[in-house]
Amino acid sequence: MAEVPEKQIKRLRTLIREAETNLAAATELLVSLVGDDEKVAPIISNEPLGKVIEGVFDGQNMVGSDGKTYPVPANYASKSKLVQGDILKLTITDDGSFLYKQIGPIPRKQIVGALILENGHYFVEANKKRYRILLASVTYFKAKPGDQVSVNVPEDDLNAEWAALEAAL
Repeated sequence: MAEVPEKQIKRLRTLIREAETNLAAATELLVSLVGDDEKVAPIISNEPLGKVIEGVFDGQNMVGSDGKTYPVPANYASKSKLVQGDILKLTITDDGSFLYKQIGPIPRKQIVGALILENGHYFVEANKKRYRILLASVTYFKAKPGDQVSVNVPEDDLNAEWAALEAAL
């Protein structure tokens, strides 16, 4: 498993604290509207609607806080323009469906480069570096090898291997 940068861990802790604060405020407001805790208890349930896992997008999959790797649908990653390092929440529903939601986008920057096809994989070459690109993005934008494209990469892209296709130019 790839090491999670300290910056992302701090961001996750902040998100959790904010969620706890918001939940407490919502509960307090609900009690003030409804009148007492007994009426609120059935509305606020600790029973999850499924299993919830948070993790980090690695460019293709989500590496969960439990250390497991979960497949992120390429069309969702492409449409949402997920960038390597984004924080995701995965809900595995009782019927086994996977529902992803981006909850912590990392700082990103946009760069321009040339689209390359090599050994069946797409890359963008920009700033003397190659970034992998999801096939679903290339197909969606109808991009072809040699095209100039705009991509999103982490602002601090020292370890980034993947980029999110923003547009074919």
